[in-house]
Amino acid sequence: METAVTKADAPPKIAVFTKSFQDWPLPLVCQKFRELGVTGLDLTVRPGGHIPPEKIASKLPEADRIARDHGLEIVQITSNVTAPDEYGRTLFETAGKLGLRKIKLGYYRGQGVGRLGEQIEEVKLQLNQLVTLAEKHNVLPCVHIHSGSYLPSHGTLLYLLLRDFEPGRIGAYVDTLHMSLEGGAAGWQQGLDLLAPWMELCAVKNYLLTQKPRDRQGQQRWGWKTAPLAEGISPIPDFLATLRQLNYSGPFSLHSEYLPELSVEQCYAQTATDLEYFRSLL
Repeated sequence: METAVTKADAPPKIAVFTKSFQDWPLPLVCQKFRELGVTGLDLTVRPGGHIPPEKIASKLPEADRIARDHGLEIVQITSNVTAPDEYGRTLFETAGKLGLRKIKLGYYRGQGVGRLGEQIEEVKLQLNQLVTLAEKHNVLPCVHIHSGSYLPSHGTLLYLLLRDFEPGRIGAYVDTLHMSLEGGAAGWQQGLDLLAPWMELCAVKNYLLTQKPRDRQGQQRWGWKTAPLAEGISPIPDFLATLRQLNYSGPFSLHSEYLPELSVEQCYAQTATDLEYFRSLL
């Protein structure tokens, strides 16, 4: 006797971030993404994105129709929204009417040493305003972890920002690259553990370290660059295993951020390779 497929048994949704494919018109993006066999798009709705803020009201419904005409969906939206201004209000209202629920917020930048505690409280107040606006339109604002001088740059810092919000009112957007880069051997895992009740989105990408010139004191400096999923430092199989332990059931967004080293066509080919590897881990 066959049994119904439960949510836990269903394959996860996989989107591709459209940032690297903005040279292509949206119908071509959808055609190429359908050929990959993914669920749909992680659509850039921000300055320089597929849809700029001033065209949200007309272009976002059109993008939703184009995606559906190709058998895809807009799995999530990537925005630069950080406040309930006209940009935020228009995006939340339009997305809510279309049933596009999960929206990545923009970034809050750190202000140097000495103000972090104060700034955490300031960002929490801004997030509270966005949560109130989002609830009005039935959308879910999600806060992305980004290494460097961002709030939050790691999972524990995001936990400090979210712990006073009830899960379901705001989401954590975890990231295989940035959490590994800032989290070292186990900090990324501890961050996931703390964020489990709020986890709604997961970015999938990897990185390698790059040697930079020594500083004035003679210290060797290092940077990083995006790498194919199977070739980088982030322990993606372990990351996914931890997500399974924590019962993560949200979508994954492949971030094929290989420009300008690769052409758009080469980036697409690498995305296909990354996708094949990523599916082998699920």
